[in-house]
Amino acid sequence: MTDILVTGGAGFIGSNFVRYWSQTHGGRIAVLDALTYAGNPASIADVAGAELIEGDIRDTDLVRRLLRDRGIRTIVHFAAESHVDRSITGPDAFVQTNVVGTHSLLAAARAEWIEAGEGGRHRFHHVSTDEVYGSLGPEDPAFAETTPYAPNSPYSASKAGSDHLVRAYHHTYGLDAVTTNCSNNYGPYQFPEKLIPLFLINALEGRPLPIYGDGMNVRDWLYVTDHCRGIDLALRHGRPGEVYNIGGGEELPNLTVVAAICAAVDRAFAQDPSLAERYPDAPATKGEPTETLKTFVEDRKGHDRRYAIDERKARSELGYAPTVDFAGGLDRTIAWYLANERWWRPLLKA
Repeated sequence: MTDILVTGGAGFIGSNFVRYWSQTHGGRIAVLDALTYAGNPASIADVAGAELIEGDIRDTDLVRRLLRDRGIRTIVHFAAESHVDRSITGPDAFVQTNVVGTHSLLAAARAEWIEAGEGGRHRFHHVSTDEVYGSLGPEDPAFAETTPYAPNSPYSASKAGSDHLVRAYHHTYGLDAVTTNCSNNYGPYQFPEKLIPLFLINALEGRPLPIYGDGMNVRDWLYVTDHCRGIDLALRHGRPGEVYNIGGGEELPNLTVVAAICAAVDRAFAQDPSLAERYPDAPATKGEPTETLKTFVEDRKGHDRRYAIDERKARSELGYAPTVDFAGGLDRTIAWYLANERWWRPLLKA
């Protein structure tokens, strides 16, 4: 028997969840991942109880076999294309993975848990994003679970479509499904195309830090371990068919985040002289502030201005609250990347 199937479990949030689940629950974890550019087997290679199965979530027969042969009654679905810039230049992959792939998983779960099975206890947990709600003005209230969907990029539109499919399978077929919509995650094992690891690595290598537009786009920042705990709470205590917003309670403009990264890199070099030998092209090696690398570039198409999360429902129903503030989480994240160059260095060619 396998306790749980985690899709996309070799990616950033998925691998952190696999680690979290192994440490807090133990048991056997089946990880289904297509190992595209953002999936890295090294992220879960040392996790006790985790078995990596390379495969596509669109392969309904494969998913059915995994559920049936291993007696799996819980799916946690992370697998997704998630980078907005890539969705703008190549939206097809986002529709295929996020919409078609999610439907394939739902169809497999329905077939094995409801039609071929005896009903019984099961759960399909769908991990989504706050980007499905669109963009907020400076004074608008934060996104709540009842906020109308208004996606503005191919990425967020594809995630909105997957959310609707999950809802439909619950209401139409009785699938026990729960969705969580999270804010901007950061932490260890994040592919270096996202803001924090990208800017950190660029700073180490003396490359520009490209800031879109005026840099005042605001995001709610969520340390990945807090997110994993929120998912766990929703798995165990969430009501079937419900949606829960999971946030970090740290609403910050990009300029503030970039300034914090620059300051943290400068502190790290001041505290550890060996970094100057490892990264000779970093401004800090030459006694210059990292912020000299900041470069403003043309704004991204469809760039949402502000995201904010109203997490009162998750707090009241699940007992969720973030435990890591942004300053502490950023220090942990930078320390991890500095200590794990062997993990991220090969990814720079992806």
